[in-house]
Amino acid sequence: MDIQSLRKEYTRSGLSRNSLDPDPFKQFDTWFKQALDASIPEPNAMTLATVAANDTPSIRTVLLKVYDQNGLVFFTNYQSKKARDIAQNPNVALHFSWLEFERQLRVTGKAVKVPVAESIKYFASRPKGSQLGAWISEQSSVISSRNLLEIQFAKIKEKFAAGVVPIPDFWGGYRVVPDSFEFWQGRASRLHDRLEYRLQEDGRWLLQRLAP
Repeated sequence: MDIQSLRKEYTRSGLSRNSLDPDPFKQFDTWFKQALDASIPEPNAMTLATVAANDTPSIRTVLLKVYDQNGLVFFTNYQSKKARDIAQNPNVALHFSWLEFERQLRVTGKAVKVPVAESIKYFASRPKGSQLGAWISEQSSVISSRNLLEIQFAKIKEKFAAGVVPIPDFWGGYRVVPDSFEFWQGRASRLHDRLEYRLQEDGRWLLQRLAP
């Protein structure tokens, strides 16, 4: 299959320093709400990149569930591969792809566990099926069959048939505390707009344009 001719000109809009909020968190909020309002499928889907102890990178898609001035939060099994990577090296990267707007967003920073109370609050908001699934999935481990997974699910469903499903002690959230944001807007002739916020030692954000 010849895919060399697959290409698209990006012509929706441009991006200038003056059009961006001085605060990258507020700019993120603007772009995220625009993606949400446009009914883009899974607008909170983000690629998470981690690095293992042997310096091997890994990427996967997770869902953003909370964001504020303190960072961007996702939830997972604390025994998963991503969690083991973060324990060895908390430096991570996030990537959002909103192709309907011809936009990308890159975030780098450190991942830290959220307080238990935050994890409990979010866990309580999840559908019961998702709560039960968190109990039986030894995330990233090898399993013999799908059937075994379904048997385990049936058992945990029976165990917690009545009452509240408690949060597993091996499950919770990570907050990515950013040190950089890059807002990317596609432009014609591949002369894309790339505006980067980088956190300085004095706590202020430096906004600069990057070559496409």
